[in-house]
Amino acid sequence: MDHFAALRALRAIVDAGSFTAAAERLDTTHSAMSRQLRQLEEHLQVRLLDRNSRRLSLTEAGRDYYREAVALLDRLEAADDRARAGQAQPSGRVRVSVPQVVASQELPHWLPGFLARYPQVALELSADDQLVDVVGGGFDLALRIAPSLPDSQLVARELARCPRILVAAPAYLARHGLPRQVADLQNHTLLAFNPVAAMTPWQLHGPRAAIVSVEAGQRLRVDATPALHAAVLAGMGISLFTALTVQEDLRAGRLIRVLPSWHGGTRCYFALYPHARALAPKVRALVDHLAAHYAAASGAAG
Repeated sequence: MDHFAALRALRAIVDAGSFTAAAERLDTTHSAMSRQLRQLEEHLQVRLLDRNSRRLSLTEAGRDYYREAVALLDRLEAADDRARAGQAQPSGRVRVSVPQVVASQELPHWLPGFLARYPQVALELSADDQLVDVVGGGFDLALRIAPSLPDSQLVARELARCPRILVAAPAYLARHGLPRQVADLQNHTLLAFNPVAAMTPWQLHGPRAAIVSVEAGQRLRVDATPALHAAVLAGMGISLFTALTVQEDLRAGRLIRVLPSWHGGTRCYFALYPHARALAPKVRALVDHLAAHYAAASGAAG
């Protein structure tokens, strides 16, 4: 048994969620993947995966073993990357987790340039507003948009910070009028992003350090930012977005900023990656590219 090949097979099966998808990822066959997993389980004399016709799941022993296997493979890949560093252009596949709004609104502004600059790097993007397990999910890099980050074992690099601003479509404002002061918002339809069941009021920050709590989402609240963006563009109401997300819409006149002296707090863009990936040229190249892009974009948005 090729031990490292078996570990890679286990990781691919868990990450992809099926033998077929894992085989495609590793450019091999379903039967080869099944054989490597079986040999690994026979070698360990423990069952790692529970399989049925509908889904795969790690056993309790499998979860512990998978975690250690991922860490070992990360260290091996990082060692390979360090050995190749300086000898060749960054190369290989980079798995990246991004929020849906980045995938839908911001990707076109940084992805083509990166792929053109690094033709030997391939990106595998997963768009999800839920927090993913970066290490356990086999991701090389995750982008986060948040006020701050909790302590973790991941390397965090701040890429940009910008306010959340109130915006609406010209058609909505033509029908309902432009709010002149924050109290006017109570007479408007306020569309909210709520990834959890409970509604959270907006905390709006204004002149002279004023903070006002505003109820939003009575008519519409969604758990996916692209859907909220589409609703605002359709003239359904006023909502909050990071300035970076809507700067092209503002420039093109598709959206208009409402109450420009007020904002919904600051959000930071972070790049997160495991320590084992910190020196990988392909990851470093992507993080540096993102940092340069968001530094320029946040300057333009400001």
